[in-house]
Amino acid sequence: MNLGKWLQSLGLVQYEASFRENGIDSEVLPDLTDADLEKIGVLLGHRKRLLKAIERLGARQLEPEPIEPTTPHVDTAERRQITVMFCDLVGSTQMSTRLDPEEMRSVLRAYQEACSVIIARYGGFVAKFMGDGVLAYFGYPLAHEDDAERSVRAALEIVAAVATIETAAAGTLQARVGIATGLVVVGDVIGHGASREHAVVGDTPNLAARLQGLANAGRIVIASSTRLLLGEVFELKALGVHVIKGFDAPVSAWEVLRETENVNRFEASRSNAPLVGRDQEMALLADRWSDACGGEGQVVLLTGEAGIGKSRLLEALRERIVGRPYGLVRYQCSPHHRNVSMYPVVRQISSSLGLRSGEPPTAQIERLEALIGRSGLGGRGVASYLASLLSISTEGHFQDLGVVPSEAKEQTIAALIELFAGLTREAPVFAVLEDAHWIDPTSLDFFSGIVERVPGLRALLIVTSRPEFTNPWVGQGHVTGLALNRFGRRHAAAMIDRITGGKEIPAEVQSAIISKSLNQKECFDINFLRACG
Repeated sequence: MNLGKWLQSLGLVQYEASFRENGIDSEVLPDLTDADLEKIGVLLGHRKRLLKAIERLGARQLEPEPIEPTTPHVDTAERRQITVMFCDLVGSTQMSTRLDPEEMRSVLRAYQEACSVIIARYGGFVAKFMGDGVLAYFGYPLAHEDDAERSVRAALEIVAAVATIETAAAGTLQARVGIATGLVVVGDVIGHGASREHAVVGDTPNLAARLQGLANAGRIVIASSTRLLLGEVFELKALGVHVIKGFDAPVSAWEVLRETENVNRFEASRSNAPLVGRDQEMALLADRWSDACGGEGQVVLLTGEAGIGKSRLLEALRERIVGRPYGLVRYQCSPHHRNVSMYPVVRQISSSLGLRSGEPPTAQIERLEALIGRSGLGGRGVASYLASLLSISTEGHFQDLGVVPSEAKEQTIAALIELFAGLTREAPVFAVLEDAHWIDPTSLDFFSGIVERVPGLRALLIVTSRPEFTNPWVGQGHVTGLALNRFGRRHAAAMIDRITGGKEIPAEVQSAIISKSLNQKECFDINFLRACG
């Protein structure tokens, strides 16, 4: 029994990506509980249906799933923006001449499995296997606000994972990847049996394949359309302009080097989009900031759908308060690190200290101790706890404190809270916790301590999240809830006009964009509009 086909038979194929992202396969399926399904976002009625179906399976042994492209349930073709990845196994032709066919089959299967697992983890869809090639879509059948970023993260992991595959051939396996983003028509099912696939009509898949051809072994090359959507999340190397077969105009390309260290998404993905229709929200935030500067610390819980403008509103607030010195502290949760303890806190401290991989521990400890000293905290114990949190080697610097893990956790959180409080003595602190719906449990404990401590501090803490996040701080006297609603038609039209600089666009195109932002559960996509020219 194939898990994807089983979900499709229940009319619940929309959860296939969630199952794969959470490592749910046929082996663990019988052990799922209602709480497990709720945790991964399955609706109540759908949970009941799934649990009944699992019960009907009884003691039947599910067969291992074959590695094959997943099949989304889409009735009709549609026009949409997607990011396409084309991955190639370098040197496979030469390898096939040196290996027995069975050995070569094992190599290809291991390669395809590694690609499939990673692509699914980042919400992508494997459209087709072509021998040593893998074609994948990000943004279809399920769309995310960061599909371009997801594709690049997946590509980086694929390149690393393929290099670890053991083979009977001498040498290390290497993959190369091409990525492009664009408008396509997707959804038509063509072919039969093994050749059955969901066709994509447009230049984007061809461009991704051509860019893959430009990449060296173990490298990733992206198109300008993808580069536009990434902001500063990754370090890129410009490869110049290339004449590519099948394309009339020369194509600009970039090589992805690595994820940018110590850059927060708040800054990395700044869109510089115009702020429209948020006067009341801005006035409330400015008022809370004034209270915070006067020593009456405040917390604002800013909620709204993905892409609705939470980060842009915070950016506008920062632009408004530039006339007075203040400290900025940013914590960024990540969908890719939900199971990493204290990820947003570690990322923030590493950024403030300027820590970089490969740096000598002595230099890192010196900067950490300087930060602790400025905050008024004393004792080697604090430095030892925080160095452990940051994975800084303390050998030869601090003695083992000899505490149990639970006590170490409590002491570390206490030290971090005092570190935060110490910053507010220097100047008012503007603190942001972004995307709290992805927060890990230990970080949640830390921020509960911060929220409790804030009233006596010169600090404004703004917590952004999507509506599905159950916020534990609602109802406290110094905590204000602020929900961002979608634009009305007038504001949507004003946004389009400002982005295009007053450039006239066809009435039917403007109407379609406005209708999409108003009527569907998709928010106004600034970068998409810009990418359309």
